[in-house]
Amino acid sequence: MAFLLVGAGFRGPREEGAEIAELEVGAVIEGTVQRITPYGAFLQLEDGRVGLVHISEIDRNYVKDVREHLRENDKVQAKVQSIKEDGKIDLSIKALQDPPRRPLRRGSDPDLESKLKRFMKQSEERQVDFRRSMDKRK
Repeated sequence: MAFLLVGAGFRGPREEGAEIAELEVGAVIEGTVQRITPYGAFLQLEDGRVGLVHISEIDRNYVKDVREHLRENDKVQAKVQSIKEDGKIDLSIKALQDPPRRPLRRGSDPDLESKLKRFMKQSEERQVDFRRSMDKRK
């Protein structure tokens, strides 16, 4: 009989020949939503361990209520954020989502020169038209 090590302690007996599930920070795992709380959701991992997806790690957008995004017994994928010394596993669903689009920074518009030239030309034409109309009034 062998033992499955978890954190600094052991998980308990396992059968000979069964694989020890290596869980490391950055790994993408699949789990089943076991319990939902106001502060997050607990996922039962395939190896029997339980990890927490904090409410702030569920979605890139604001999450008011965990139940709007997850239901008990949902199968979800999450990324392992950390494994604490006491064996607690922090998970993130948000880390697997596409990063948000970044708006163009100032000065990075490739069409800026042509837009400025067009604006200057239109501005000059308007000034000429305005001056002509003012001259006619005199």
